[in-house]
Amino acid sequence: MNFNNFKQRIQQFQKITLGGLDAQFKMAPKLRLKYDPEQLSANNPKRAAVLALFYPNDKNETTFLLTQRASYKGTHSAQISFPGGKIEQIDTSLQETALRETFEEVGIHPDSISVFRELTDVYIPPSNFLATPFLGFSVKRPNFTTNHEVEKLIEVLLSDLLNDSSLTTVIMNTSYMKNAEVPCFKFNNYVVWGATAMMLSEIKELIS
Repeated sequence: MNFNNFKQRIQQFQKITLGGLDAQFKMAPKLRLKYDPEQLSANNPKRAAVLALFYPNDKNETTFLLTQRASYKGTHSAQISFPGGKIEQIDTSLQETALRETFEEVGIHPDSISVFRELTDVYIPPSNFLATPFLGFSVKRPNFTTNHEVEKLIEVLLSDLLNDSSLTTVIMNTSYMKNAEVPCFKFNNYVVWGATAMMLSEIKELIS
């Protein structure tokens, strides 16, 4: 999608009813059950926020940013995700969390980002986080500077997200599931599954 066309549609994206859990769970592993508010409250999840940032590439094609996490001894080691992280005491809102974490992880200053939509919260059972995704855009491709949390930057064309040929399944083995077939997106030979894929599913439905 041409970036000028994307910007012209932002007001439309702000008004469309979100797909919510129904959209997200199109890309959830089968073993993952939908949660209800009472169950979620009982889990007392930690709060986090992430940013899906859209910007033009050198051909003025709408692009968004994913990151590959650095390897570490933790639940989400080396996984593909949006920039973001847990809320800190210095943050006045979850949107501020998403912008601060994006600046810390990939070096994009909040002043260069226009946030235009908040999406449905995504609960992440393995780490007991409730993450709020935000959509934002930058009028030009950022100059990225990564920190120790980021192994690689992955720039994805929006057209690839909207193309159903990016949908597939993989067999996953993790600390909490074995030989499980999970739905995923495949971008630039990277497999995106789990919470990030669920967020992308809602974004895809919104923009489509």
